[in-house]
Amino acid sequence: MILSEAEFLLPRKGVDMSKWAVIACDQFTSDRAYWDKLDAYVGDAPSTLRLILPEVYLGDGDGEKRAEDIYAAMERYLSDGTLEAKRGFAVIDRTQSDGRHRLGAVAAVDLEEYEYTPRNAARVKATEKTVEERLPARVKLREKALLESSHIMLLAENVRAHIEDLLGRGKPLYDFELNMNGGRLKAKLIDDADALSDIERAALAAHDSLAFVVGDGNHSLAAAKQVWQQVKAALPRSEWAACPARYAMCEIVDIADPALDFEPIHRLVKGGGDDLVAYLADKLTGGASVKAMFRGRETKLSVPANSADAIADIQNALDEYAMTRDIAIDYVHGDESVLRAAEREDAVAVLMPCIGKDGLFDYTVRRGVLPRKSFSMGNAEDKRYYCEARRIK
Repeated sequence: MILSEAEFLLPRKGVDMSKWAVIACDQFTSDRAYWDKLDAYVGDAPSTLRLILPEVYLGDGDGEKRAEDIYAAMERYLSDGTLEAKRGFAVIDRTQSDGRHRLGAVAAVDLEEYEYTPRNAARVKATEKTVEERLPARVKLREKALLESSHIMLLAENVRAHIEDLLGRGKPLYDFELNMNGGRLKAKLIDDADALSDIERAALAAHDSLAFVVGDGNHSLAAAKQVWQQVKAALPRSEWAACPARYAMCEIVDIADPALDFEPIHRLVKGGGDDLVAYLADKLTGGASVKAMFRGRETKLSVPANSADAIADIQNALDEYAMTRDIAIDYVHGDESVLRAAEREDAVAVLMPCIGKDGLFDYTVRRGVLPRKSFSMGNAEDKRYYCEARRIK
């Protein structure tokens, strides 16, 4: 089995759920005001904010102190009755900030079934390149953590109908307004392993040996994989299956969910100028085109018609150029934002194509992982909020 039920931990009755659940740690990384406002709103109330390290603070130089505070909060919530155990898996109805409903199922995924290397035969795969330098901090935090609370999202095909059906069953878990314009979160608890198996079988039926690809949180999942590799090396094989470190909590979402939008992430290249534009124009080929902008001049670059292939070819060309030139590449959401930044920074803006939902699984099967920062799913407010927790040791 790829998926399994878990012993979820959720706040006891009386805890303010709107203060408990917070947005993924890798959002608003340039907006300290967002996190400071959230911190003031949460105050001393129990909150997953105390169980995570928002990336906006990574450069502050107080990582060790923050980590110790996280471990202390985990111990406190486990010992003082803040958290209660629920067995099964959760089906989620997320009302986004735009009013649309996104459906999901939260369960434990077997890390033995997941790989993030470029080419592998795993049934759970990364979709984007894992940046190894981003893993040590996450690994270090997880190694000593008692709990996990996940923002990982796995994408599948043919599962939405199963999740929608389950929303009419089960026991209510929670139903509350999310803070900071995040919408609303509602869930039911399902204690039925066969129902979870049905979701897994539906996902596998779409692509034979590939069931799930990672949409969000791949570096967190990769860190969990590395920690599990360390743990299992010291365990007898007979104890592997029951070890909580072998699993990571994820939300499964149908890639065709109408509330799930894919958006491009553009490239802002500082230091290249006209020479870079000429290099890209010479290097790239294909039956479609994208725009490169430098100092108000637009250049059409030929790229493959398949958006996933085009993204890979553009990033590969930029990486090759960077091997012999001193450039810096930033990743920017929004057409207007990248064009303004290009003008302000005297940089080249490459407006990337948007990968289609129907092309993601196909590309992952054919070519492995996409380059880093190939696509984004929805806007920041609609990213997954931490809510359920699970013991990992």
